[in-house]
Amino acid sequence: MKITEQIQDSVAKAVEELYGQAYDSAKVNISPTRKEFEGDYTVVVFPFSRIARKKPEMIAQELGDYLLINVKDIGSYNVIKGFLNLKVEQEFWGGLLKGWLAKEDFGAAPSNGKKVMVEYSSPNTNKPLHLGHIRNILLGWSTANLYDTAGYDVVRVQIINDRGVHICKSMYAWQEFGNGETPESTGMKSDHFVGKYYVKFEKEFQKEYKAWQQTDDAKTAYDNWATSEKGIKTIKENDLTDPMAYFFKSVFKNTYFNTISKHGQAVKEMLRKWEANDETVRSLWAKMNNWVYEGFDTTYKNLGVSFDKYYYESQTYLLGKDSIAEGLEKDIFYKKEDGSVWADLTDVKLDEKIVLRSDGTSVYMTQDIGTAQARYKDYGVDRMIYVVGDEQEYHFQVLFELLKRLGEPYADELFHLSYGMVDLPTGKMKSREGKVVDADDLMEEVIEAAKKESIERGAIADLNEAEQAQIIKNIGMAALKFFILKVNPKRRMTFNPEESVSLQGQTGPYVQYAAVRTKALARKAEEVNLDGLEAYTDVQPQEEELLLQLQKFPELVINAAHQNDPSAIANYVYALAKSFNKFYHDLPILRSDVPEDAKAFRLGISTMVGRVLEKALDILGIDVPEYM
Repeated sequence: MKITEQIQDSVAKAVEELYGQAYDSAKVNISPTRKEFEGDYTVVVFPFSRIARKKPEMIAQELGDYLLINVKDIGSYNVIKGFLNLKVEQEFWGGLLKGWLAKEDFGAAPSNGKKVMVEYSSPNTNKPLHLGHIRNILLGWSTANLYDTAGYDVVRVQIINDRGVHICKSMYAWQEFGNGETPESTGMKSDHFVGKYYVKFEKEFQKEYKAWQQTDDAKTAYDNWATSEKGIKTIKENDLTDPMAYFFKSVFKNTYFNTISKHGQAVKEMLRKWEANDETVRSLWAKMNNWVYEGFDTTYKNLGVSFDKYYYESQTYLLGKDSIAEGLEKDIFYKKEDGSVWADLTDVKLDEKIVLRSDGTSVYMTQDIGTAQARYKDYGVDRMIYVVGDEQEYHFQVLFELLKRLGEPYADELFHLSYGMVDLPTGKMKSREGKVVDADDLMEEVIEAAKKESIERGAIADLNEAEQAQIIKNIGMAALKFFILKVNPKRRMTFNPEESVSLQGQTGPYVQYAAVRTKALARKAEEVNLDGLEAYTDVQPQEEELLLQLQKFPELVINAAHQNDPSAIANYVYALAKSFNKFYHDLPILRSDVPEDAKAFRLGISTMVGRVLEKALDILGIDVPEYM
């Protein structure tokens, strides 16, 4: 039993024996003692005042006396108002450390028999993955790793958005302007090649649109809007200095695409043919999608992530209709006069939501209902987690509510891991205009920054070229991943490649370096006998601080998983690395004048720190090299 559980049980028994009332030990509030006070663990005694009918200070004194007698590892205590600070015996730490060292999987929980599905990445097949996708992918991968470490059976999935107008834009642009070139003939990475034509479409469409804006039809369209009640109100409320520019950019663009544009009409016709299974269009679609998949696979491999199952929107977009029909029969949905089907969610402040168009075609909500049902049928999961940007929060609130009303057995275990967008120091990204940072380019940039940092330090100059390249790649990817994952998912963030690779401050390479240091100590101390560590009783504050931090790790993994928050692991591992570096600098470890018991104890601490750093970094998808 953990010392904290022993204390909780003993406090509960003390309350019953001293004050005559049973108390749930799980409700005893215990935490590590704050650094400014003397002690290792602190019990909050205020909740017992009503039971004991005494002042908190008196209760703390009585509980402290009881624990000194009944918990053998408690050596002393002190009282600060309503807080009981407990100090454990010095011998306790050696036994605790020895027990940890015997567990190779320290921090990993046993299987709990539950299964969780994590959906992440879920890109469109009209462009390469970019910085925004990287945050999504890293959050999904690390969250899945968290659940895996916390004892769950984890299924990693993505749904690929491989159909629709945006996909046809790339297809049409290549067909119209590509002159038969291919990724092979141009030497471009295949997903970048397809993305080039998505940008090409937008440029050609804008050229056509700007030319049309000079026509009489355009002037008439603007005049009709500007003199309408809605137009007058919009101009006035937004204090528009150039209402015509606003009209063409924000009001009329979609109408022009759908009803006037030659390019828009061609794209819509291509989508119609795709849905009609036109052989020529389907063949072009398959060819360009395969180019993208090939590129995606390379990016995923370089990021060190993978998936257990791929779902494709082209295969799921018709799902969910049967559930809508069943929901109509059960009055979960209702039909309007035009034949469209809706859900009234006003009772839970989510408005009314369409689930089927008047022509019987699906909306995204319909597809997502069907996809969730298909996934449950495929895997029987207990929990589903969707890693999707915060702009979709309303969508998932509605989806989860509808699945609950449909009586899905997993409906109470659905979670939207909502995250903020990623900016660069230069500002926001825009895919259609080609103003994005591609994932591949970003990875190259952080690896190049890591190379520059490594060359300046000269620490791996003695290794051969291949070994240096692997370590530099390792450092660069650690920099990228840690910089993104240390930020709470809900926060919008700015990514700075140069700042991320520093060996100072809260960075991946800083934590890696601490882990590498533990490896170096282990290599130097192969002949040190760790059996003697239990004899060590002169435990120093730096050692105790590390032991208390290590003790938190198993529970932290469980809590971070349940909160779907990998940043908790990143922040913990940085604090642990920082404490270890202080320990390393303040206390001699293998010096000849260090007593054998102290040498064994400190090496044991270093070994455990190394294991936990490596395990925690692995959760974040970060490898630890042998040298840095």
